[in-house]
Amino acid sequence: MTGGSVPTVDEIVKAGTPVPDRRRKPRLTKRAAPYGLAFPAMFWLGFFFLIPIIWMFVVSLNSGTLETGFRFSWNWANYTNGLTIFKTQYLRALLYAGVGTFGALVIAYPIAYWIAFYGGKRKSTYLFLILLPFFVSFIIRTIQWQFILADNGIVLGTLKSLHLLPQSFHILSTQWAVMGGLMYNFLPFTALPLYVALERIEPSLLEAGKDLYANKVTTFLKVVWPLSLPGVFAAFLLTFIPMMGDFVNAELLGGPSNRMIGNIIVTQFQNTYYPQMSALSFVLMAGLLIAAVLYAKFLGTEDVFEAAGRG
Repeated sequence: MTGGSVPTVDEIVKAGTPVPDRRRKPRLTKRAAPYGLAFPAMFWLGFFFLIPIIWMFVVSLNSGTLETGFRFSWNWANYTNGLTIFKTQYLRALLYAGVGTFGALVIAYPIAYWIAFYGGKRKSTYLFLILLPFFVSFIIRTIQWQFILADNGIVLGTLKSLHLLPQSFHILSTQWAVMGGLMYNFLPFTALPLYVALERIEPSLLEAGKDLYANKVTTFLKVVWPLSLPGVFAAFLLTFIPMMGDFVNAELLGGPSNRMIGNIIVTQFQNTYYPQMSALSFVLMAGLLIAAVLYAKFLGTEDVFEAAGRG
């Protein structure tokens, strides 16, 4: 090493001087970038979801009326009274949502299966036709079923005039009308996750089943059905949860004798029984959240794929 020259790395190593680490530590802005990108979404969820839920819980423990004013008093009776008085409406909502979800799965699965495997170049068109009812208001679509299912409407009136049904037969103001309305209005929520899961299945797997001398039924049960279960579970959650809180179908198609817990919550709100309404809403939301967590834990996609692999 000469007097005025810059030492090389080899010379520094030979001299026993440690080589400086030229790798720069990540800047603070780089480390903060993920948090900055997530901040708008977290702020949105916190402001419009978390804060209202906390406030709803606080209101549910209030006592008083709109005239005298509400005050926080740890009034847990709103919960006990709500579960005691409106237990029937909770159970009815569970029944209607369960049957409606199962019916929607039975109807939507063959549709999604046909589009995924036989839709060809027109898959987007068929999916658009499934989503087409969403371009009309939810309430308007439900009101149209009132005209269709009326006692002297286009369907029942025609069948009665042909003496295929007795004059006393009716569908409106029954549980079947409510569950049918739920199936119709929430069918796209069921069909789309099913289609996504079925679309991901490689056609070569079906051909492999044929090469192994499996018929169509065996191929479906051993290959298609296990691989589509994640879509089935997603469709179940996306359909069952909004059905539990629905009140439009029960109000317009079912009548007073078929009201669900969503109808009771709306009535409580209209009558300014805010603490009771908040307690009922919080119980419904907490129950659905716990059920969704347990559902994902015991019937998650990882277990599905493991079961499919063992099969």
